[in-house]
Amino acid sequence: MQGFLLCLILFLLQGSPPHAGSSDAYTINCSGFHLNGVDPAAFQPVFDRKAFRPVINSSIPTLVNISFTLSAILDVVWDNPFISWNPEECGGLKKISVAAKNLWLPDIFIIEFMDMDQTPPSLSAYVYSSGRIKYDKPMKVTSICNLDIFYFPFDQQNCTLTFSSFLYTVDSLLLGMEKEVWEITDNSRSVIRTQGEWELLGINKATPKLIVGSSLYDQIMFYVTIRRRPRLYIINLLLPSGFLIAIDALSFFLPAEGGNRAPFKMTLLLGYTVFLLMMNDLLPPSGTPLISVYFALCLSLMVVSLLESIFLTYLLNLVTTQPPPMPRWLHSLLLRYLRATDCCKKRSQKETRGSGPNLVHLPGLMEPVVMSAWVPGSNETSLNGDPGSKRPPLEPSTVNLWRKFCHILDSLLFWLYLLFMSSSLITIIALWNS
Repeated sequence: MQGFLLCLILFLLQGSPPHAGSSDAYTINCSGFHLNGVDPAAFQPVFDRKAFRPVINSSIPTLVNISFTLSAILDVVWDNPFISWNPEECGGLKKISVAAKNLWLPDIFIIEFMDMDQTPPSLSAYVYSSGRIKYDKPMKVTSICNLDIFYFPFDQQNCTLTFSSFLYTVDSLLLGMEKEVWEITDNSRSVIRTQGEWELLGINKATPKLIVGSSLYDQIMFYVTIRRRPRLYIINLLLPSGFLIAIDALSFFLPAEGGNRAPFKMTLLLGYTVFLLMMNDLLPPSGTPLISVYFALCLSLMVVSLLESIFLTYLLNLVTTQPPPMPRWLHSLLLRYLRATDCCKKRSQKETRGSGPNLVHLPGLMEPVVMSAWVPGSNETSLNGDPGSKRPPLEPSTVNLWRKFCHILDSLLFWLYLLFMSSSLITIIALWNS
């Protein structure tokens, strides 16, 4: 038998529900379709009805099944009862591609959509022999999503995509699922596994109804949970900032008397400021993430350490050129501290015994001081031949005491700097991990 007979049955909607013998059927002689292609005239009666919802009984709602992937593809499937044919009579033809502009399309939209629809025109849809129509619509969705960027770049976001109809209520259109949620999740995860900075954690579904006045609309809500991949921001933001703040802490080991510490810290602070300006584009454009607090903390620590170095350099220069009188309480406290540290240093050393002069290392002095031995029972209390003068206590000079004070102050501020920096960083890391 040459050729095949394609029977395309087009049911035309009548004023009353159709029954046997009352509906018109169009039988199209489609011999030669397998040689010359499908004749567009065979579908023209269906194309002429694209403005109306394809249903025989208007009281029966059209079921539209939707699916999507996070690669911005919207999959919509519904049945058109006016299109059907027998594939066995048509050379095994089970589906054809038809321009979407010739078909009735459900007005499915995303409620959170906040940009113009930039879907390319002249798309096609697949029409199956059973009357099922599948329409894949590539679209870039710019939706409203309440982003919590406080934990950036270790943040996790929950976004919502709500699909609904703009015109048809539940009496005319119902929404269903073309695929299960786990299939949508697996497909989306496999597509975006190597793309972008986000990692898909999961997708959940809800089917609440939308009430607008006296109208009730069907809708499907998808809750998409995504997590940011932080590797880019760790390498470009956190590690350089950590290296700079570590170098700033190590700069405390530079000698304060040399005058090189303050210029070094100033150069480091300038470099850190330039680094923040260059990396500003990687930060979120709105909000105050925790990483901004981290950068502000590092900048503040570097400024404080620079001020400490400037103050210490000024103090050392002052006590060297014009040493001010030391307050009595500071003088007493400093001597007690020096004696206590000196005793701790000499506790492991053996005492020098003998009748000769003893060498005593006083704190703050570079060279030992020679002290005459004291013989029990001796009545000599004179010093340098002066019997009326009593021996004054040997103490470091005021300049040496001020220098010792500057060194102690420098060490104290250094440990306070390390304590505050480590506690702050531990707190920020704990917040990131929470």
